[in-house]
Amino acid sequence: MKIIFAGTPEFAVPCLQMLLDSGHEICAVYTQPDRPAGRGRKLHPSPVKELALSAGIPVFQPLTMKTDEDLQQISSFNADLMVVVAYGMILTQTVLDVPKLGCINVHASLLPRWRGAAPIQRSLMAGDQKTGVTIMQIVRKLDAGDMLHKEECVIGETDTASDLHDKLAALGAIGLTKVLAQIEAGTVHAEPQDEALVTYAEKLEKSEAVIDWTQAAEDIARKVRGLNAWPVAQTLYQGNVLRIWQAVPVSDEAIVGATGRSPLEPGTVRCADKHMDVATGDGFLRLLEVQLPGGKRMPVQAFLSAHDTEGVKLG
Repeated sequence: MKIIFAGTPEFAVPCLQMLLDSGHEICAVYTQPDRPAGRGRKLHPSPVKELALSAGIPVFQPLTMKTDEDLQQISSFNADLMVVVAYGMILTQTVLDVPKLGCINVHASLLPRWRGAAPIQRSLMAGDQKTGVTIMQIVRKLDAGDMLHKEECVIGETDTASDLHDKLAALGAIGLTKVLAQIEAGTVHAEPQDEALVTYAEKLEKSEAVIDWTQAAEDIARKVRGLNAWPVAQTLYQGNVLRIWQAVPVSDEAIVGATGRSPLEPGTVRCADKHMDVATGDGFLRLLEVQLPGGKRMPVQAFLSAHDTEGVKLG
């Protein structure tokens, strides 16, 4: 098939690489305009653009894809299909109607659960036991198209959003391979989404990074995992922002008692056996990896060797 690919971040790279290796004709790649990044704020190409250029595929970076020139350009490829993976732009119906077989999307959740911008993070923070990717037809309503295929993934007890990102990016390529074969064979089955089961994964905000120590240790631990690697959970330690990269809830009946509630005020640090445990609204959270401003991520044992934290109040 003759395929247009639209994607931007690292998550989309495995799907594009699979298409490049598949024998299908990738006639064009669309990606977001180069963005400033790093300390020098120099313009950097997206990971998708870098891969496409290395493969000799024409790359286009329109601001809106709504101008007559944009529409004429995308129509000129006479493509059979458009594959969209985390492109970062809502496509108009005019664009969706251009490819002969329409447009399909690789979405990082088991739809209809977690439509929207941050499905990986929200699934972790909600305590879901599994997630996956859904290949779906694209319609004008956000992530509401008919489902063509799903690949499931169990969420491990220590999985972070970064871990799941990489797992689901690889699964997306696997699922896309199967769907393309079904499209070519004429055997693809489209299943409507059950609107009664829809949940939305709202975009992450930096303000969500601040830890509320009155919440339960289990909830805070899921938040830490869900916000790794951005924006990263944080709290105040003696006036400085302490970023928490890894943490787990711990049970300590000798301290917590039968009720599961700590006698310490939420946010208070208890140190024992080279551990840094923080009292929460329900139980203790054991910090495993932390980072102070201007410093590197470090195991908590290294942090404790330089800081006396017993009894310190965080937050």
